[in-house]
Amino acid sequence: MSTSKTLFITGVSSGFGRALAEAALAAGHRVIGTVRHAEAAASFEALNATRAFARVLDVTDFAAVERTIAGVETDIGSIDVLVNNAGYGHEGVMEESSLDDMRRQFDVNVFGAVAAMRAVLPFMRQRRRGHLLNITSMGGYITMPGITYYCGSKFALEGISEALGKEVAPLGIAVTAVAPGSFRTDWAGRSMVRTPRSIADYDALFDPIRQAREEKSGKQLGDPRKAAQAMLAIIDSDQPPAHLLLGSDALGLVRDKLQTLASELDTWEPLTRSTDG
Repeated sequence: MSTSKTLFITGVSSGFGRALAEAALAAGHRVIGTVRHAEAAASFEALNATRAFARVLDVTDFAAVERTIAGVETDIGSIDVLVNNAGYGHEGVMEESSLDDMRRQFDVNVFGAVAAMRAVLPFMRQRRRGHLLNITSMGGYITMPGITYYCGSKFALEGISEALGKEVAPLGIAVTAVAPGSFRTDWAGRSMVRTPRSIADYDALFDPIRQAREEKSGKQLGDPRKAAQAMLAIIDSDQPPAHLLLGSDALGLVRDKLQTLASELDTWEPLTRSTDG
């Protein structure tokens, strides 16, 4: 194992955040984890008396994000790795889902992550080292009916991660977008926000999808503990990837998407080229 590092992980109460925090602590790292309330803070700090630190934080309070990260740098020490894990899934056909639903989805999944990155980057720049991990989704590559806003937020975070990685690589900072497939987390259960159905025209398409997702919740292929070990491996890597898929389902679906895209590019290549001056 490499030397001990300090990780700042958003959303450590459950799911990937909790699994990664527990694995990192077991590997000898220090972990600052964000939670939503004091009870969760006490529960998290009970994991390790000397290396687990909780901070109560709502990632949509962007000023608080900046204060919290600056406070950690001052009071606990240098953040080596920022893991933007806090997020949730919004399920709903786009026409049935309000713009407020979309705004909330992007505030948490995109703006919260960007706020955390902007807050930690000045410190990492000064040290000329650091690693940013953004937990995206295979939904940042492929799309499915009924999670339009969610896919949009993850596509956005994938693009931001890749472009930022090119900006900060010369400064010794790495950025990795980690895109999990289906895992046994609360994503499709307690954590998911579901818009009520209202337009019958979408029943035939969407009702079976919603039912299947609810039935599959808790029985998904992916094991969050194994995902945590994979993330620790890239944190320990001297040359971490810009993109990492987690899960054979994500690998298969993303490869299919890329093949379909390549085929469509070929089909329409003459029209594409026709616009050159």
